[in-house]
Amino acid sequence: MAIFIACLSLYGLASFTAAKRNKEIGIRKVLGASVSGVTTLLSRDFIKPVLVALIIASPIAWLVMNKWLEDFAYRIQIQWWLFVLAGLITIGIALITVSWQAIRAAVANPVKSLRDE
Repeated sequence: MAIFIACLSLYGLASFTAAKRNKEIGIRKVLGASVSGVTTLLSRDFIKPVLVALIIASPIAWLVMNKWLEDFAYRIQIQWWLFVLAGLITIGIALITVSWQAIRAAVANPVKSLRDE
């Protein structure tokens, strides 16, 4: 449920950002930007905070999990690849959520966005 709510908020933020940068995207498209270039431009703005959150949260989660697991008679060692896998899944979910809105903004007709000027 929490992941779904986070995806909805990320989708709303991506929608707001695409609407706010509508004229910029239109100008880039008129000047010859590709759909993949515009999508990368919009997606990059959302991946940076996700990476910062992963860098901050991973060591804290590792410390808390090790402290919690010390109290069990049969305990396991937490492997590093679990944090990498969780990070990749998180980045994948963020990219899927944001890319839908970014692609929609990238394939829009630039004339409609620039008509107001």
